[in-house]
Order: sequence, then C-alpha cells, then structure tokens
Amino acid sequence: MKSSINKLRTAKEKIYAPIMLIVGVLLWIAAVKYVAAKWSAPKEGAILKVYVAYAVLALLFVFFSGLAYRARAFGNMVLLGPSQFPALHAMVVEGARDIGLETTPTTFLYNSQGRFNAFARRVLGGRYVFLTSALVEAASDEQVRFVIGHELGHHAAGHLNPWLNFVKLPAKLVPFLGSAYSRSREYTCDNVGAYLAKDFHASRSALQLLGCGCGRLNASMNCEAFMAQEQQVPPVFGFLTEISSSHPRLTRRVAAIRAGVEGAGQRETCAARTLPVDDFEPRFHNAP
Repeated sequence: MKSSINKLRTAKEKIYAPIMLIVGVLLWIAAVKYVAAKWSAPKEGAILKVYVAYAVLALLFVFFSGLAYRARAFGNMVLLGPSQFPALHAMVVEGARDIGLETTPTTFLYNSQGRFNAFARRVLGGRYVFLTSALVEAASDEQVRFVIGHELGHHAAGHLNPWLNFVKLPAKLVPFLGSAYSRSREYTCDNVGAYLAKDFHASRSALQLLGCGCGRLNASMNCEAFMAQEQQVPPVFGFLTEISSSHPRLTRRVAAIRAGVEGAGQRETCAARTLPVDDFEPRFHNAP
C-alpha cells in the first residue's frame, strides 16, 4: 500500500522532500565540522560548550514534555476504542488499514471549546491523532473521514518521522524552504483524506468548514464562489503571506481537490458525488 501513498503524494512534495534532506545533511556536516574545529579554541569553544549544553537540555525538555502531554491526553481527553465511540474509532481503524499503516494511531477526542482543528503527532515513538469536539460535531461522517484521513496521511507519508525530521531540521533555516515543504505536505494529506472519504464533495466541504466554522451554513455553502475568492486575493501580499505560511490558503486547497478530479479528465461540480475507490488514486498524482 506504500505505492498508493506515493501516488497520492504531490509532485511538489516529491521535489521539496529530497531538497530538505540534502540541505539538512549538508548543514549538519558543516555544523559538525565547525564545532570540531572550534571546540578547543578558548573563546569559541566555551561558547560552543554552552550551546551543546542547551541542546542537551532541549532534548530532555522534549522527552519530559512528551511524557507530560501523554499524561494529559489519557487523563483528560476521550480515547476512542471499540467500546468508546466505536463508529468514530472504526473510521480510524479502516483508514489506517486502507493506507497501509502497520498500527492504528491512538486517537483522542477532546473538548476544543468551539475551536475547529485536528492534528497528528508522534509522542515518544507512539502515533497519535487528535480530533476536536467542535469539528466532529459540525461535520458529516464523510467530512470526518476526510479529516481523519488527512491526519493519518501525515503518519503514512512519513511526515512525522523523528529521525528524518531531525536530519531536515537545519534546512528550515533556509528562508521559505521549510514553509514550502510544509505546504506541499498539506496538499498530500488532503489527497489522502479525499482518497479515504471517497466523496469529493465531502472532501471540499470539510476544508470549507474550517473557514465557515458553521455546520448548518456549510451544508449550503457554494464551493464555486468560495474558490472564486482566490482571484480577489491581493497578488503581492497574497504571495508574501503564502510563502511564509505552513499551510496553503483554503481556497487553494479546495481548488487542488477540484484539479485532481479534472486531471483525470472528468468535470466535477460542487454537487455531492461518491465514487469507487479505484477511481481515486490517479486523480491526485499531479495535484498542485
């Protein structure tokens, strides 16, 4: 099933991922050489030793923060399972299976106090997905499948691999490169979400819900008009805000799902439509 993930991975991520990896390796090599050369120097060496000490403390902080976060999650959030919201849990299990994850991520539902969000994390080696109550309450089952699929996509596509992310870490110092890579990953995960939702209308409307914030109104929202708003984004400041953002604009994400459909030679309107799973894979190969 890894081949399916590769087909759903956007062309831009396939470009940015190796660039991040190569740049990260080169910068790490340069950093190690610099530290080795200056380690014994009276002034520079003393400063480097302080930085190394800070780095060790930062790693310890990350470790203990992971333990604390896991404690808060299990102590305050609702763990999905066969006996706890089984229908929602089944969506996660089926989605993880369909995209080839060896283990189903531990999934929590938590009280977001009205905030629409969902995210995936790796905590001390464990895979987790977190869903907010507001999003689940406002969305339909198909929309929830899209959201779950998006978050599972981060795990399946290796976006949260701690070792690879460590290697790529210095590449984030290159202006705008890390943001561009992050946006390409979001498009990939939108593809995975649509693949699992098996409903293009639900996939688009799930993204629109993040902007609308109202389940009752979102059901009648005109996605054509929403996508058309992209033409009213000021060119210069639209470009500047985009290149510094980790997520693409919602108008572009909705349009990317449309482009995936049209790329397969089919015209899709905003009317609801459910398609066989075999139709999905090639549609997203060239998503922007």
